[in-house]
Amino acid sequence: MDKENIQKKIEELEERMGKPDFWSDKTFAQETIKKIQELKDEIEGVGKYDKGDAVMTIFSGAGGDDAEDFSAMLLTMYFKYIAKQGWSYRVLHENRNDHGGYRNITLEISNPSTHFARPGSLGPYGILKNESGVHRLVRISPFNAKKLRHTSFSLVEVIPEFEKVSESEIEIPETDLKIDFAKSSGPGGQNVNKRETAVRVVHTPTGISVHVDSERSQAQNREGAMAILAGKLYKRLEEERQAKEKGMYISKSTQIEWGNQIRSYVLHPYKMVKDHRTGVETSDIDAVLQGGIDAFVEAEKNL
Repeated sequence: MDKENIQKKIEELEERMGKPDFWSDKTFAQETIKKIQELKDEIEGVGKYDKGDAVMTIFSGAGGDDAEDFSAMLLTMYFKYIAKQGWSYRVLHENRNDHGGYRNITLEISNPSTHFARPGSLGPYGILKNESGVHRLVRISPFNAKKLRHTSFSLVEVIPEFEKVSESEIEIPETDLKIDFAKSSGPGGQNVNKRETAVRVVHTPTGISVHVDSERSQAQNREGAMAILAGKLYKRLEEERQAKEKGMYISKSTQIEWGNQIRSYVLHPYKMVKDHRTGVETSDIDAVLQGGIDAFVEAEKNL
């Protein structure tokens, strides 16, 4: 349905709302109001899951300590942004190095006030989804004795959060899965390192893998991993659909390297953060790394 027909449908439903007997059938009335909001969201480009919560994963690219330290910097940036929004987060899985950096980390990002948000307002997924992509850092390496300039890359992935696979409308046959269990290294009290509660799920057709070890039971971690896998598959299908609409080819995997970056953070020889998709840039890199990414996020809504 094009925008003109959507607008006509909205007007028809709103005209129906104005009739004296509209509230005589409360169920019908509420469904009508919900339908109007869905149509308005469609005009505004609000996606199906944009009002919901998100799962964010940060992966370090090649570069050892420098890349893993950059992932930690990005994580701090998002933590600060999450706090400014009044959201909350929970770590689902992390793989840290000995210097405080991260090889990878997965977070669940929630808006505790979702039920009180105004109609049509975006949730963590809708706001952060276009942060997905390769981020590039240029600086003097703190890990290099010669103080040479170094370029590091990290991949940020943001997917919608589903509590269960059934919420996603994504079908995942058991025959497409490879599931491994391991001893958990995450929070879990007395269960840690005693029972194999950590779960790793691999979707064999795509090679997508998910690791969850945040819960005490194997069953809970498996359910969480399956829900995240559904989110990853949904995100991939959405990207392929959008690319097809634009007549573009989308790679099945994003290489975490030069040429694929969506945003650059330059600390040397000058200071600049620039988003290569929207053109938004600022020299106040310190503010950005303290969570001041509002200008970037706002511009991403038009992507």
